[in-house]
Amino acid sequence: MVDVAALSQQLLEQSVAYAPKLIGAIIILLLGFWIIRIIVKVVRKVFDQREFDEALETFLLSIISIGLKILLFIVVLSTLGVEMTSFAALIAGAGLAVGLALSGNLANFAGGVLILIFKPFKVGDYIKAQSESGTVKEITVFHTILKTPDNKTIIMPNGALSNGNITNYSAEKFRRIDFVFGIGIDKAKKVIKFSCKRYKNHKRKG
Repeated sequence: MVDVAALSQQLLEQSVAYAPKLIGAIIILLLGFWIIRIIVKVVRKVFDQREFDEALETFLLSIISIGLKILLFIVVLSTLGVEMTSFAALIAGAGLAVGLALSGNLANFAGGVLILIFKPFKVGDYIKAQSESGTVKEITVFHTILKTPDNKTIIMPNGALSNGNITNYSAEKFRRIDFVFGIGIDKAKKVIKFSCKRYKNHKRKG
């Protein structure tokens, strides 16, 4: 028969022993979230002062916030006495599996970061890349959206876009445009004869 009194006493003792860890974990959690908010605000001010691209700024702030929250989560679990060795191995295995499954998206992600940092083009530019051309309507971390002159939407993966040739027709303020006109043979002969005649007359007068 179960001794209810002894069981209650044991649970009470364990609760009393575990209470400091739980309280400490809650304090660390609340304090950590507060510190993370401050860090994100400071980094955002730095980005605003340096006039970072809005899309890149939002992306980097998200990465910083998520990374710090994961670190905080690990610290809280460690404070509660959770064994982190197996937990870390589980995270590493899951990360490897996700990385292999999303290898193409990771390449697009890396390409998007490069485009947002080095800015070979910006929204509103008319570009030609990967045998496609159009006006850049949106640049995201994974793909770039073009709008063609005949009003078609082209979604280009950033991985291929960042590794290929890009022609930016809007990069310079002025650009030379060549026009080719055709004329008839008779007209061409008349123009040549007239030009030769004027040249001879000019040479005689000189």
